[in-house]
Amino acid sequence: MNEDLSLLLIMVEAGGILAPLAFILFHLLRSFLFIPVSVVIIAGGVLFGTLWGTIFSVIGLMGVSIFFYVFIDKMPKTQERIMKIKNRWFGEYRNLTVSQIAILRLIPFVHYHLLSFCLKQRKPKFKDYLKASFLTNIPIAFFCTIFGEYISTFTPSFILLTLLGLTILVYLLRERQNVIKWNVFFKGTKGKAAG
Repeated sequence: MNEDLSLLLIMVEAGGILAPLAFILFHLLRSFLFIPVSVVIIAGGVLFGTLWGTIFSVIGLMGVSIFFYVFIDKMPKTQERIMKIKNRWFGEYRNLTVSQIAILRLIPFVHYHLLSFCLKQRKPKFKDYLKASFLTNIPIAFFCTIFGEYISTFTPSFILLTLLGLTILVYLLRERQNVIKWNVFFKGTKGKAAG
C-alpha cells in the first residue's frame, strides 16, 4: 500500500497542471488497488491543501459513485455478495438513511462500496442517488483532508471515543420504522407451515 501511495505522490508531483486530473483518476483506480479511501483523501490534503484537496476528493469520489451506480447492476455476483454483507451488518429489512451513510463513511473500516450499495437501495433513481452521493461524500473528503495529518497522532483512547461517538450518532440518525411488505413478511412462515 505504501508503494501505491508513493506512486500517487510521484505521479501528482510530476504532473504539474495535470496533477489534479491524475489525482481524480487515481480515485477511480483506488478500488482496484485496494487502497482505503481515507488514505487517498489524506494524500490529496497533503498535495493540494485543504480547500483544493477537498474539492478534488469530492470530484474523485463522485466519479467512483457514478461508476458504481452504472456497473453494479451489470455484476450480479458482486451485487449478491454486497447484499449478503449488507444484510449481515445492518439487517435484511433495515435501510440506512442518507445521514447514517454520511457518518458511516467517516469510519475507516466500513467499506465504501457497501455504503454506496445502501445508498442506491435508498435512492434508486440516478438523480436522487447523485445528490445523496454528493452529500455523503462531503464529510469524508472534508474530515480526512483537514484532519489527515493529525489522525496519525491520535491516541488509541481518542480514536475509540471518536468511533463510539460516530456509532451513537449513526444509531440516533436511524430510521424509526421499517416497512415490510406482506408477502415478504410471511415468506418465512410458509415453509414452516408446510413442514
